[in-house]
Amino acid sequence: MDKKESVSGMDVVKKIAQRAKEVLLKPRDTFGVIKTETVTSRDLILNYLAPLAVIPAVASIIGMSAVGIRISIMGTFRIPLINSFSSAVLQYILTLIGIYILGIIINALAPSFSGKKNEIQALKVAVFSATPSLVVGILYILPVLGILVVIAGLYGFYLLYLAIPIMMECPPEKALGYTVVVIIINIVISLIIGALVSFVPGVAMGFKFLG
Repeated sequence: MDKKESVSGMDVVKKIAQRAKEVLLKPRDTFGVIKTETVTSRDLILNYLAPLAVIPAVASIIGMSAVGIRISIMGTFRIPLINSFSSAVLQYILTLIGIYILGIIINALAPSFSGKKNEIQALKVAVFSATPSLVVGILYILPVLGILVVIAGLYGFYLLYLAIPIMMECPPEKALGYTVVVIIINIVISLIIGALVSFVPGVAMGFKFLG
């Protein structure tokens, strides 16, 4: 029984990894396939988004509490485990919520850009365009490499641009404007999430100087 569950779990991980690889390396073809797949919002979140979002969450805990941030000659600063864990959990939850809300917004905007409203397709756009940031989130293990996650987010914007006309069926000439509006909204959501996470008790003041 345990062995079967273990194999099944491994199969799920492989499936998620394969889909993420396809989205990153051959997005246009993959989005065409994804559009035809019959899934629910629950499937998208629990079977893809939620597992991937664990990557940056766990990496940030390790990076903030085990590795720490080296600040010039002052030494290394680390956040107590309880604080980094609280921050990561909140970040994880808000990331899922933020991407879900983004999907709702993408769907609501569709008619404004001559697209077709479809809640599931819009959520697919939001979920799969987040793939680069979530996968590269492993780099939070080394806080100094955090900037590379931001760069990965730029590739996510490109995926957004590719996905919107395919999933939402808007005219190609309106895809850029649609994408830009969604990007602006996504940035606002990200800033709100960042602000909320920063208010976790002890995160801002919880650094320990370890020399």
